[in-house]
Amino acid sequence: MDISLPLDQLRSSCKYVAFLKNPQVLKERFHLYGHCSLFSKKRYKNAFLKIKGSLSEHRFIKPRPMLKPSKREENLIEEKVTQIEDSSSSGISAQIEKLVFHKRYHEALDFFELLECEGGCQLGSSTYDALITACIGLRSIRGVKRVHNHMVSSGLVLDQYLWNRVLSMHVKCKMMLDARMVFNEMPERNSISWNTMVGGLVDLGDYVEAFRLFFVMLEEEEEFSGSDSRIYATMIRASSGLEVISLGQQLHCCALKMGEDDNVFMSCALIDMYSKCGSIEDAQFVFDQMPVKTTVGWNTIIAGYALHGYSEEALRMYYEMRDADVKMDHFTFSIIIRVCTRLASLEHAKQAHAGLVRHGFGFDIVANTALVDFYIKWGRIEDARNVFERMPKKNVISWNALIGGYGNHGQGIEAVELFERMVCEGMMPNHVTFLAVLSACRFSGLSDRGWEIFESMSRDYSVKPRAMHYACMIELLGREGLLDEAFALIKDAPFRPTINMWAALLTACRVHKNFELGKFAAEKLYGMEPEKLSNYVMLLNIYNSSGKQEEAAAVVQTLKRKGLRIKPACTWIEIKKQPHVFLSGDNCHEQTKEIYQKLDELMLEISKHGYVTEGKTLLPDVDEREQKLPHYHSEKLAISFGLISTSSSTSLQLVQSHRICSDCHNAIKLIAMITKREIVVRDGSRFHRFKNSTCSCGDYW
Repeated sequence: MDISLPLDQLRSSCKYVAFLKNPQVLKERFHLYGHCSLFSKKRYKNAFLKIKGSLSEHRFIKPRPMLKPSKREENLIEEKVTQIEDSSSSGISAQIEKLVFHKRYHEALDFFELLECEGGCQLGSSTYDALITACIGLRSIRGVKRVHNHMVSSGLVLDQYLWNRVLSMHVKCKMMLDARMVFNEMPERNSISWNTMVGGLVDLGDYVEAFRLFFVMLEEEEEFSGSDSRIYATMIRASSGLEVISLGQQLHCCALKMGEDDNVFMSCALIDMYSKCGSIEDAQFVFDQMPVKTTVGWNTIIAGYALHGYSEEALRMYYEMRDADVKMDHFTFSIIIRVCTRLASLEHAKQAHAGLVRHGFGFDIVANTALVDFYIKWGRIEDARNVFERMPKKNVISWNALIGGYGNHGQGIEAVELFERMVCEGMMPNHVTFLAVLSACRFSGLSDRGWEIFESMSRDYSVKPRAMHYACMIELLGREGLLDEAFALIKDAPFRPTINMWAALLTACRVHKNFELGKFAAEKLYGMEPEKLSNYVMLLNIYNSSGKQEEAAAVVQTLKRKGLRIKPACTWIEIKKQPHVFLSGDNCHEQTKEIYQKLDELMLEISKHGYVTEGKTLLPDVDEREQKLPHYHSEKLAISFGLISTSSSTSLQLVQSHRICSDCHNAIKLIAMITKREIVVRDGSRFHRFKNSTCSCGDYW
């Protein structure tokens, strides 16, 4: 990893830092027209004077309307008023501070409101400090305005500490316009002031503005530029958000120059930045250099590997963390459970589940939601439901995971019932909830119920349907063979049709063999994604099937000219925590002879139940080599190996890199029937749960 840039090149060597000398560069790079410029001191000092709706225009706000209090409330108010009348100002302040100390924030602010009504009462700095804590704890915007207005009207002279506390109050309550006003009015700023303001911008995702302010700090406050590592860690997070690795590398240089290479917070920020910017090798390098590897450090590097699809490596790092006796938290287990979902690793997931309970996180909402998602996706519906029902608190993500899982396994009625229960229990559905329940309706063919839910989105829940919801309805129409209606829905959509919408129509055309409309949809996809190989293959198959040889030849020439080629499909299955990968016609496995012998027996047996090998396929992910080896596709080899390697009561979980072909789909249904096994396959399209000669997809995928 090249981190040799010297500190004095911070402003000159990175192409994105050119705006220090020419602000127009940043404007052109990040489309910042209309934002306040922070580069010159003079312009920066007056930048926020033009902001409307600032505190200066709303010094005093109208008191909130009060409902008529109950008798009990009247007695309580009278008691508090009596306390105020009988107490000195210092006694009232002490009472507020005591309430805040015990985290009784609502009561503290109620006391303060009574104090405001009395008028003329002076509060000390410690009392204002306590009130600021109450406002932050409640995230009360109204409380922030009241407390700040009272400070201004009382003429209190703020010291540096209280200025920073007022700024922090506005930032943590996400009142960034007013926070900027406070920041601009501060007579002096120290490192805490800059950290608070810059950190607030980064937390809200305003990374470009954070960098503007950071460079103003370098110009105005030279004494702080190298004395506080925290702001550099914050700016590394901003680099991560922008996914601009060159900025992060230069900040890394600054950290080394400052001697902060052993700073845990800086190291974790760097690992996260390099991971999100696509350089997992550099992330690993920083992790290896950490003198003390903390829980956060381990979690960050594991999440980095998981983010880029290196699931096996993430799992390996997890076991290294366990062997190093590092304390694991609920984030650790949540990450690993999601990795297990991708790997179809039931045994590893069970161990993570046990570890979650053993470490005292058995009721953690994030980890349990990940467990629900894992179990439901891989066919363990009862286990998923048990975890869900035991959760003391559920959020909308928990509900979405279970609803979507039922839908994926063809249990649309259960998914709709769960959606209705969710609404009855007062949980407001979001656009993901509607995607899950509409997908369940399309997978199960619940047309009427699907349309009712679709029409209720904007009418009853103020959720505007998006393209993905329209794609569900197009597929719902397509499943019933209503291709003209599906095409009309695409044309009548209130936005430009998306790739998913055309793909849904194309799937319907493939299933119902409507080559003319299918050709139109495929050409649309071809134009929207000219580099996606499956679009060419689908278009080629449709041209061949409809006898358009010249058009087919043109597609072949385009494929050759672009150098595009379908990668061989592979399927993997995990047996006793060890993954096994198979290709079509594979003979590299050490048990090849037994695998092929078992598969030949299976093919002979299912042929007695009506199985006939299919010829040509119209699926986009199947190449000619696979079509010539229908008996020995990778899915069948993996299933054969799974059957000879596990007990008769064990279900099989497979992952397929491509979309499963119709021949394998028909064969696996019959294999599941004669072996009395449950077989779950996640292909490039969706989850398929085979049981008793049926598939959860309803033969539509």
